[in-house]
Amino acid sequence: MAEFVRLAEVVNKKKDMRIVSVTVTPTIADCSGRIWFTDLQLQEGPALTGYSPHTETSLQKCRENGAVKSPVWFNGVVRSEETVILFNLGKTSAPLDIHIYPKSDMAAGTVRLAQGVGGQRAVFPAAMKAEDDVALLASTRECTKNGVPEKKEGFYQYSAAWDSKHKVVLEDGKTARLLFSMQEMQDGGELI
Repeated sequence: MAEFVRLAEVVNKKKDMRIVSVTVTPTIADCSGRIWFTDLQLQEGPALTGYSPHTETSLQKCRENGAVKSPVWFNGVVRSEETVILFNLGKTSAPLDIHIYPKSDMAAGTVRLAQGVGGQRAVFPAAMKAEDDVALLASTRECTKNGVPEKKEGFYQYSAAWDSKHKVVLEDGKTARLLFSMQEMQDGGELI
């Protein structure tokens, strides 16, 4: 189980001048394991105003009769461009894991995923070969091709509560099998 720690630092300017850019370089030494840097926020002034707690304290996996529901799976075949509608019976948004299996080779940058009519877009800049397994995994924040880390541009996908629309765009005239999976979520503990 990942443990998140919130850190806050005060950065004092050397001169009383307008700041036009900031560079942040996280530096880690003498440690092992995985480290995630999330929700970097810069704000002006002495008081913390935009703090938002990690969702782990307010969400939990959906339960039926006290037991955690199994993940939900959706299979599909898309040719050129389609909008896929998924039914998320959870009470809130859920991270969406997507596997793409091209049926033929596809040129670099021609495979795109998006929410609704085009928001939260993800683009795969590398070419794909027939039967590659390209995985965009929101649950683990990974993008892989055949199990090896792969570059993507844009966002991991999620499924909104009830029904959510997902636009899949492929190279014109090409086809791919898709596997969508999600762990439906519900409200968890008390809000702060």
